[in-house]
Amino acid sequence: MPVTPASYADPCAVVDTGDSTSYAAALAEALRKRRGTEVPAEIAEAQDSLERRIRAHLSKGRVAVTLTDNRYTMISVRRLAKEKRYEVRLHHMFADADPVITRALARYIADNDPDASRVLGDFIDQNSGHVRGRARRQPTQVIFTAGEHHDLREIYDDLNARYFENKIDAAITWGQRTGRPRRRNSIKMGSYSVEDRLIRIHRSLDREFVPRFFVAWIVFHEMLHQVHDIRVKNGRREFHSKEFLADEAMYEHYDEAKSWERRHLDALLTY
Repeated sequence: MPVTPASYADPCAVVDTGDSTSYAAALAEALRKRRGTEVPAEIAEAQDSLERRIRAHLSKGRVAVTLTDNRYTMISVRRLAKEKRYEVRLHHMFADADPVITRALARYIADNDPDASRVLGDFIDQNSGHVRGRARRQPTQVIFTAGEHHDLREIYDDLNARYFENKIDAAITWGQRTGRPRRRNSIKMGSYSVEDRLIRIHRSLDREFVPRFFVAWIVFHEMLHQVHDIRVKNGRREFHSKEFLADEAMYEHYDEAKSWERRHLDALLTY
């Protein structure tokens, strides 16, 4: 069939796009053949169509969509408040999504709506067969990078360029929201999944009083796990070797971040 996006005269109309599997496969092939900044015509058309359908559900602001064939990040949003604009990276499985999904995308993009994120999570799980290298029944991570106060994608990209020559290949997301605020005995501020190449940052850090340099330190720490292998020493796994700790100390705000943590740990534990 021709590689063309669904055409919506009415943003709430459901249009039969034919064989969605073939359509997704064709988009994936076009994405993989993409060279440099050149955007194949079929991808550009699909992106424009999806932008229009999402924009129909936005009360304000502009949206720019980039379709990807990423194996790890299905949704990534960058909110540019001053410009009243949203930059969104979406897996190509969303290219011919129906109005229920495009409405959920708009609500998640604009408001980080938790109900919309659940709808999108279910959609991703149902369409995980389109994700390169993943079995259909394997759940796929929904990525939440734009927090209320800190944008993890901006922090990650900045660190990757300045410290790692853009060689770190991982997805990054805020952890799930919790219930009512409560005092905890401990908190795991970040984690790195080797199998999924996924960094998770605790939601407790997405608060106004937490400085960007501290969040960046936690992200930097987790990125180092992709550089340093986990060793077995005296029968035990060593997650933080001397080399790891030496590299961590290279972070420009290392001492300042550790000092801030000591002074504000009690506040971080209440979330």
